[in-house]
Amino acid sequence: MVGSYCLDRWYKVFTNWYRLVVVEERKMTPESVMTLGRDAMEITLLVAAPILLVVLAIGLIVSIFQAATQINEATLSFIPKLVGVFAVLMFAGQWMLTTMVDYMHLVFTSIPSMAN
Repeated sequence: MVGSYCLDRWYKVFTNWYRLVVVEERKMTPESVMTLGRDAMEITLLVAAPILLVVLAIGLIVSIFQAATQINEATLSFIPKLVGVFAVLMFAGQWMLTTMVDYMHLVFTSIPSMAN
């Protein structure tokens, strides 16, 4: 379900950019700048979400463990979070990189049409 939502959201961003760049060929306007900024923030959140969610879940589990055992060590959660981030990058890294490269390709190819 989450993967389907992410792909659907990416498709909507792509179709918005396709419409903005290829079909309409707009000039640089305040609306296009705001669209560019909004899409950049959406892509950033979309790409960062898997890592942030895994780190959040691991931190919650470690904090529950610390509360149950009364171990108050601040560095205890560092290694599990590091392993979790590494695992997410191994599984979702290619998708994350492809998403960022595709978005930057769309941004750079839209420069000539917006500069006129």
